[in-house]
Amino acid sequence: MVSSRSRTALRLAAVAGFLAVAIGAFGAHGLKDRVSPEQLVTFEVGVRYHAYHALALLGLAAMGGRLGRAGSVAAWCFFVGIVIFGGSLYTLALTGQRWLGAITPIGGVCFLAGWAALGVAAFRPGDETASANV
Repeated sequence: MVSSRSRTALRLAAVAGFLAVAIGAFGAHGLKDRVSPEQLVTFEVGVRYHAYHALALLGLAAMGGRLGRAGSVAAWCFFVGIVIFGGSLYTLALTGQRWLGAITPIGGVCFLAGWAALGVAAFRPGDETASANV
């Protein structure tokens, strides 16, 4: 049986992964002649971190909820980070509004918080027999 935490992480991973591919394809095929090379690089950085963290969400889902609350916190931090980090870079690249660059680090902090929460889960005392098979 799949835990509700795992199912939530899987849903977030599915949405994030789908959007990473769709937005990446849009950038690769629809923006090449519409934005500057610098703006395209900015867009691609957003897609790259979006995809990385979609995969991280998939990994959390694969853990089956064994990471407890810290795993849930990590999943939500990754998802919010995708929205803020990726969203601000996508919008910056499409509009040229430089002030959006001030929002991007908030998404980066969300990514860092997610990785920190994952670290907490990894170093938390728990069932060592489950990890002994690695």
